[in-house]
Amino acid sequence: MKLNGTELDEQIVDFSRLTEIMNDYGFVLAGQWDYERATYDYKFELLKDVYYLRVQAYAIEGDLGGRHARVKLLTPLLGKHYYPHGVEYGEGEQFPNNVLQKSKQLLHNISTALKALPTD
Repeated sequence: MKLNGTELDEQIVDFSRLTEIMNDYGFVLAGQWDYERATYDYKFELLKDVYYLRVQAYAIEGDLGGRHARVKLLTPLLGKHYYPHGVEYGEGEQFPNNVLQKSKQLLHNISTALKALPTD
């Protein structure tokens, strides 16, 4: 499910600073990047279900392996994990209210932190 209206869509930011902020809010980059794209995931583990809040970015300047890359953020996604098939991000998925609220709060906090960064 796309989470529109988060103020993250199309935002351009320094990749290193973005990674620091995402780490501060519990998102994991792990090995989910290459030199052009990055994916940050926040994992929700409930009793029987697992959900992922995903924020993706792609390089518009430099490459992500370098020191001074700038990235553009895409619309965040919320998905449910189905073992053994993977994560579904379809619009027809149903999400618990607490997962939706926590996702919106996390994205708001990230947006606020990004706005507070000094402009280059």
